[in-house]
Amino acid sequence: MLPSRLLPWTPASQKPVELPAACAMDPKISNGARLQHEHITDLLVFGFLQNCCNSNFHKELKALGHDLPVPAYPREDYDDELQTDGNRCSHIVLEREETESENQEEIIQNIARQLAQIGDRMDSRIPPRVVNYLAMEFMNVDLSEEDRKDCLSAALEEVMKTYPKDMEKEKTMLMLTMLLAKKVADHTPSLLRGVFHTTVNFINQNLLTYVRNLVRNEMD
Repeated sequence: MLPSRLLPWTPASQKPVELPAACAMDPKISNGARLQHEHITDLLVFGFLQNCCNSNFHKELKALGHDLPVPAYPREDYDDELQTDGNRCSHIVLEREETESENQEEIIQNIARQLAQIGDRMDSRIPPRVVNYLAMEFMNVDLSEEDRKDCLSAALEEVMKTYPKDMEKEKTMLMLTMLLAKKVADHTPSLLRGVFHTTVNFINQNLLTYVRNLVRNEMD
């Protein structure tokens, strides 16, 4: 149970947010030659934060961006390989993989931009008490990552009550999860890195299949 001294609102239920069946993890889906699952979510959450208006964490976000993995295949490495063994076939394969990754990155950035625009419109609907609660919880160094995800889940359950009914539930959950991260980072910029990683972990655990379907539908 969440401590009442930190949470002046009462969640509708103490159970985790009920996730639609479409969000369930699908173990049959493989990574392939494109971006790794975790990196897809990294890019999505980072892109969302990058495209949000009126944020107070530009410096922290820039520092975080330097630490994120980049799915790039340096072209100079290709040239060196061709000069030593003349294997042009491997060059073509790697170049194709690079193109696919770049296309996928661009699609993820577009999705992040669209969700950030929706988030900007809904920003004022997030109750300050929810943001204050999350910020205080993330400042607690004794909380485990699971505890942080539980706090995020409880906050998401509360703000889901405000979501527009004409938007699909999974999309709303994804957008609001990232919007909560943005609001916490706005409240206390030093928490950006921690809330970013918890948000990525939460999405990977609960909404990854939906995220991958979003990207795949845009690529088809």
